[in-house]
Amino acid sequence: MDYKDYYAVLGIPRTASEKEIKKAFRKLAREHHPDVKGGDAAAEKRFKEVNEANAVLSDPDKRALYDRLGSDWEAYARAGAGAGAGARAGAATGGSPFGRASGFGGPGGNVRYEFHTTGDAGEFSDFFNAFFAGASEPVDGPGRGRRPSGGPTFEDILAGMGLGGDGGGGFGADAAASRGRGTAGRTATPRGLPTAEATAEITLDEAYHGTTRLVDVDGKRLEVTIPRGADTGTRIRLSGKAPGGGDLHVVIRQRPDATFKRRGADLERELPLTLEEALLGAQVKVRTPKGRVALTVPAGTQPGRVFRLTGQGMPRFRAEGYGDLYARAKVILPTDLSEPAREAAEGFFKLVNQPAPPTRET
Repeated sequence: MDYKDYYAVLGIPRTASEKEIKKAFRKLAREHHPDVKGGDAAAEKRFKEVNEANAVLSDPDKRALYDRLGSDWEAYARAGAGAGAGARAGAATGGSPFGRASGFGGPGGNVRYEFHTTGDAGEFSDFFNAFFAGASEPVDGPGRGRRPSGGPTFEDILAGMGLGGDGGGGFGADAAASRGRGTAGRTATPRGLPTAEATAEITLDEAYHGTTRLVDVDGKRLEVTIPRGADTGTRIRLSGKAPGGGDLHVVIRQRPDATFKRRGADLERELPLTLEEALLGAQVKVRTPKGRVALTVPAGTQPGRVFRLTGQGMPRFRAEGYGDLYARAKVILPTDLSEPAREAAEGFFKLVNQPAPPTRET
């Protein structure tokens, strides 16, 4: 098998950024997609080559290995044929960790779980399968790669080549940090282990103060600490807590609140005012997540005016300080006027003699 130059396939330099790789892949995938050029065997072959190149270059670990080994890939492939087999003996329980996609659940307070497993490597070339046997992970796009069940891991193969451990020549956490991924002090999931994902719902009050959730994972109950400031989309990773030894990812979803609308660490709410308070001015109490605070409403406050209450928003997630609260004035007019009240109002408006707003007809 000839060495494949994935950079040439995508038409990009070896120094291309992740953004440039993604842009080139999308352009070529649209151009050669079978749905666009149905029945064109050459286009279909080109589409598979583009997808294969993207599967490697868009993955930082695969790209680092590909760049490092280059034309020496055959030595890597030979090492991967038998390396680490003993190290993985008995690691999987109940069969291969690459079984069918499945769900798991149980009590835990509005928590949903699902497995994320790998796809089929059949769409990739023999070169890809030989080069990345035992090292591939799920990749985006058609023909996603997968490591054969029970095959060696990245670490196993590198050890077989004399590249593992501290002498790995730049692989692992140190290399990841040098690529700007910020993984210092973090333990990565062993390659090939399935991960699980849970969705936990919380209220705005729980997001403000922090909370916990009990989740049931494969019959084992785990307490998950949700830090203050967590928002919809926040992900909390529990290393090694998924069935099979992978990581459990808890994804937060905050329920809508009846009073406050959240925008990151900032909050918005309506501020109901009586006609008297808006017209003559007043000091009113405003409820915030911290408690009630006093707000001075100046005389002549128009409906829609926004008051900014600094530091009265949400705590910033894993950071110092709080966001702000923006209160929008909403004037509540009196209804069901008695006859004397109506006459008094008419007299008042004659005294005020307010002209029609100039913007009424715009």
